[in-house]
Amino acid sequence: MSLVRKRSVTIRGHRTSFSLEDPFYEIITSIAQSREMTVAGLIADIDEGRDRNSNLSSALRIYVLDWVMGMKTVL
Repeated sequence: MSLVRKRSVTIRGHRTSFSLEDPFYEIITSIAQSREMTVAGLIADIDEGRDRNSNLSSALRIYVLDWVMGMKTVL
């Protein structure tokens, strides 16, 4: 089981932190690379589109889950 790690990133000019397990962060990194964008840029996009009633860490996990599930339907 992967431990939750606290990470920080600068988005829209300010530092923000979130907590993710390594496998989620690795997938976030892969998605950013496949879209030819930075991890911070992808996280900023996810943050901008998230429901304000959820926190950034949850939004990142849901984004990864949606992305993985979408890939499975393509395969």
